[in-house]
Amino acid sequence: MGLTPAAWTSTRNSIQKLLSAHEPSLRDDKQLRAKAFIKQSVAVMHLPADIGDYTDFYSSKDHATNVGIMFRGKDNALMPNWVHLPVGYHGRASSVVVSGTAIRRPCGQTRPDETQPPVFGPSKLMDIELEAAFFTGAGNELGSAIPIGKAHEHIFGMVLMNDWSARDIQKWEYVPLGPFLGKSFGTSISPWVVTMDALRPFRIPGPVQDPTPLPYLRHDDPFSFDIRLEVAIKVNRCCHLECTRLDATMAVTYRLHLLDTLQSKETNCPPKKQL
Repeated sequence: MGLTPAAWTSTRNSIQKLLSAHEPSLRDDKQLRAKAFIKQSVAVMHLPADIGDYTDFYSSKDHATNVGIMFRGKDNALMPNWVHLPVGYHGRASSVVVSGTAIRRPCGQTRPDETQPPVFGPSKLMDIELEAAFFTGAGNELGSAIPIGKAHEHIFGMVLMNDWSARDIQKWEYVPLGPFLGKSFGTSISPWVVTMDALRPFRIPGPVQDPTPLPYLRHDDPFSFDIRLEVAIKVNRCCHLECTRLDATMAVTYRLHLLDTLQSKETNCPPKKQL
């Protein structure tokens, strides 16, 4: 993951070749197969990488609007900067866990009655966020920027993600510095990374950006993806299915997210293993 895109593609091609029914190297070597494969029933899933840093982006206009209405009301749902840059904040990398890990309901301060002082206790407004996240490979040196035309060379692949949220804690604490304990108690990701090579056939043109972004955030090639996601929520033995499409709600492309992350605005800060 920390190497170059050429190394990523070469590794993927080699694995595909070894797993092909027409390739005898693994197919005809019983001892090698015994070392290379284990039964799915005994496999243990792990995080796909050591995560040194984690940035959470506020990408979907629908999501940003809904949360903005929840916290600030309909007339002030989207902040002015949202349409100009990829809005994000640093999450807590130490609480990113592999899917299936139990998540404990957090305790914290809330203010359910705005006429009364805050109270402490378990969150009563737990929420989920069906998202996709991307891993970056090689980063940049401290003080050096990555141009928009090179940003895609640093995106290794994508995982599914559930960014657990305690909305009542978040609402009370997020002013003025943003989310803290309401968003840092657990973030679940899938153990499997789908590489950008595998996703390339599903690229589509990104949404029209209005207003036009500043020059350092402009690119013309398609770098959005037509990905349909589903989440099933089981409540009182009833299962409710929700569906969404990433391309339909993403206001900016993954290339813009990464560019803003790697450049860290004017500071040009390099990431660690970025999620």
